[in-house]
Amino acid sequence: MDRYERINALHRLLKASRYPVTVARLQDELGCSRATVYRDLAFLRDALMAPVEGDGEAGFCYRKDESERFELPGMWLSSEELLALLASQHLLQRTGGGVLSQMLAPLQQRIEGLLAAQAGVTRWPVERVRVVPHRGRKLDQASFRAVASAVLERRQLSFEYRARSTDQATKRVVSPQRITHYRDNWYLDAWDHERQALRSFAVDRIGQARIGSEPARDLSEQELDGQLAASYGIFSGEPKGWATIRFSAKAARWVADEHWHSRQQGRFLDDGRYELKLPYSVSRELLMDVLHYGADAEIVEPPMLREQAKALLALTLSNYEA
Repeated sequence: MDRYERINALHRLLKASRYPVTVARLQDELGCSRATVYRDLAFLRDALMAPVEGDGEAGFCYRKDESERFELPGMWLSSEELLALLASQHLLQRTGGGVLSQMLAPLQQRIEGLLAAQAGVTRWPVERVRVVPHRGRKLDQASFRAVASAVLERRQLSFEYRARSTDQATKRVVSPQRITHYRDNWYLDAWDHERQALRSFAVDRIGQARIGSEPARDLSEQELDGQLAASYGIFSGEPKGWATIRFSAKAARWVADEHWHSRQQGRFLDDGRYELKLPYSVSRELLMDVLHYGADAEIVEPPMLREQAKALLALTLSNYEA
């Protein structure tokens, strides 16, 4: 356990014990060395003003006259832990009025209580922290339930898929592999039996989903990641090449701290600009994200991707011409 976890555990041990706790027991309970126990006790007493008393022979405890009144100050969760709890709270709130709302009420209260305890307050001030959905698309809930059930039950799934690029509907029979939440939307990673290939489907474009009786074909995590996480974006596939993008010195401060892909390569140039390299397969999503930076981003390589960006910018500019 890390230091915050040890301090919390140490506090609970001393607060619950009626008699002094030996250093040997503290070592065993906290899973650390004797020297670490003494350092944590000193931090608890000196930095957090805990009523610690005792010595290395008899053991340590809280002074009885202050034990009941003393509580640790709020110790914040990590950003990832806080986001996970807030996201859970947000999703639970969105179930309001549904079948699960009453059943999940105790869990909602438990999450709010945990957040309040970590913040060192009596009530979690939900209005002080926001989780803002961004460009989430409306789902057909019946289709979503069928997709999720097929993934968990490991059964084949048939559905009608209306591609966003063409709006043409096609019939698909797939072996669901996993369901992915990406940029506030849900996607199904699946083996397409007719095309004999892995595909990712936007769940909001799936209709008339039916769970079949045939078992799903299972692919290994290594194979899934090799096909679906090797390139940039949700519809990745095997990399077709590497893109090189240069960002202005002004944008460099943001881009250098951003995670675009697990295999990305970045470096600052002598003039303050930032150069980012990453593998890509389908250019559409990458182009949208690069053009989001406007004049602060330039695609350098490959030439084809650069020309695609120029064509998109020309089309955009034509919308503003008289």
